Amino acid sequence: MRERTKVVRIGDVPIGGGNPIRIQSMCNTKTEDVEATTAQILALEKAGCEIIRCAVPTKEAAFALSKIRERIHIPLVADIHFDYRLAIAAMENGADKIRINPGNIGGEEAVRAVVARAKALHVPIRVGVNSGSLEKERIGKYGGVTAEGLVESALLKTRMIEKMGYDNLVISIKSSDVRMCVRAHEQIADRTDYPLHVGITEAGTLFAGNIRSAVGLGLILYQGIGDTIRVSLTGDPLEEVKSAKEILRTLGLRKGGIEVVSCPTCGRTRIDLIGLASRVETMAAAYDDLSMKVAVMGCVVNGPGEAREADLGIAGGDGVGLLFRKGEIIKKVPEENLLAALEDEWKNWGR
Repeated sequence: MRERTKVVRIGDVPIGGGNPIRIQSMCNTKTEDVEATTAQILALEKAGCEIIRCAVPTKEAAFALSKIRERIHIPLVADIHFDYRLAIAAMENGADKIRINPGNIGGEEAVRAVVARAKALHVPIRVGVNSGSLEKERIGKYGGVTAEGLVESALLKTRMIEKMGYDNLVISIKSSDVRMCVRAHEQIADRTDYPLHVGITEAGTLFAGNIRSAVGLGLILYQGIGDTIRVSLTGDPLEEVKSAKEILRTLGLRKGGIEVVSCPTCGRTRIDLIGLASRVETMAAAYDDLSMKVAVMGCVVNGPGEAREADLGIAGGDGVGLLFRKGEIIKKVPEENLLAALEDEWKNWGR
């Protein structure tokens, strides 16, 4: 289905039409604070964010976009609610895309003014609808907030913009109800060829939000639906990017980077396996140029054999660990040197 969506360019990043699924996040800084917002975006870029969104609740925030845009290297999306003039100001100050809900932007004439400016500046519009902002008409028609109502609302809004002579659009339909969100995406994918931005809105904290997002995004993306994603978490946006990368890798939709697997602890474990696995995962995050699987095992008895499919691995013992490749032991290492030995091995991988 992704292959059938039209291509839309967000700055210099194409989405849709079979292009790679792009990872998005959103700043939680005050957009008016140029220094803080720029610093956060640069950190997100380094973590793997490919499109970034900023809230634009004020004129000052809209004006700040031009300064922020000069300092970053990924497309900048302006998130607008309620005031169509902020959408126009955001575009005039360098936003590569705007996110609006045509239902709360100020009426049809306000939407028409936004569309006219977007058309003149060639700025894509993301038409966003979520379960918390569904119109009363749709709620009444379907007896509550439903997948069918979300889809109908989004399609009505896109058709309204199409009638204004603009089709440089991306659609987003989100719900905090994972099953509703999945059903809505299944329905809309058959009814439009616009690229879809996918996410579970208000997913929750780092723990609960990751589970809900992984389940929801996994079910949607596995069906070939979705062109960009955001994992919405109550927390540091860096965690959103890390989670999005792992979801895409798990589904085979993103290559590259070191995949870290580790065994659960048991009574045979004689090392701090939890801490060791966490340190390996942190260390591996800096090696996006590699593509390999690394195992961290707690037992020298069974560890290498159980992780035979891993390219490299370490297995802890009582003060001594094993370094292994494809299940074959290549050396014994003092426990305190395991991490350094593993990193040395993957640094030289393929040489």
